[in-house]
Amino acid sequence: MEKLFPIVNENRKSGFVQRFEELIISGYFPIGIKLPSERDLAALLEVSRPVVREGLIELQSMGLVSMKSRSGSIVNDYRREGSLALLTAIYKYGKGQPEQRLLTGIMEMRRLFEVECARLAAIHCPSSILVEINDLLAEEEDIPHEDVLSRIESDFRFHHLIALASGNAVYPLQMNSFKPFYINLAGIFYSDSSVISRVRKFHIDLIESIRSGDDIEAQKVMREMLTHGEEQLQIMLKKSQEAFK
Repeated sequence: MEKLFPIVNENRKSGFVQRFEELIISGYFPIGIKLPSERDLAALLEVSRPVVREGLIELQSMGLVSMKSRSGSIVNDYRREGSLALLTAIYKYGKGQPEQRLLTGIMEMRRLFEVECARLAAIHCPSSILVEINDLLAEEEDIPHEDVLSRIESDFRFHHLIALASGNAVYPLQMNSFKPFYINLAGIFYSDSSVISRVRKFHIDLIESIRSGDDIEAQKVMREMLTHGEEQLQIMLKKSQEAFK
């Protein structure tokens, strides 16, 4: 079994727990799998067996694994046993493709709250936020196609401003909370520059519907934008997987 990258975190137990969360989120250790022995995990992650033992105990307290004295440890069904700690780890995940069920879940969650953000923004958006969004759209037009990082940051800011415009105090926090996850996947999405013009059209149409107070149209545009984003992302992820075969 190949090494899983050595843990270099100063707090070895915290590093072990964080790496394990990443391995579960990525699907490397799927639900129900029996884990390697503590000795093998120590070798794979280049830590001591006491660190592995302490880390597994913490992971068990989080509901991510079950430790059996004779049969070893298994990965729990995080949908049943996971907690806010795992959700936070998912939101902070920024290292490639997450496990497909988690990716689908995040996309469905985005549709639920961002479509509602668009509806509320059409009803409540203050003029100050509209000015910010207009300024952002002007800046967005000048971003070179090859400047992917600036494009990603601008895209995130756009969605965060829509959340602010909703007037809901929690929605902007929700956006901020999964920024690392968002930035990671947006990097994959914008690796195909052909999507830029379509995304910009969605942005313009959405702001027009918000400015005119048309909450039905605002929901429609946001829903179409998120569907387009998910479909294109899945295409890019599939291409990436095929390239590594």
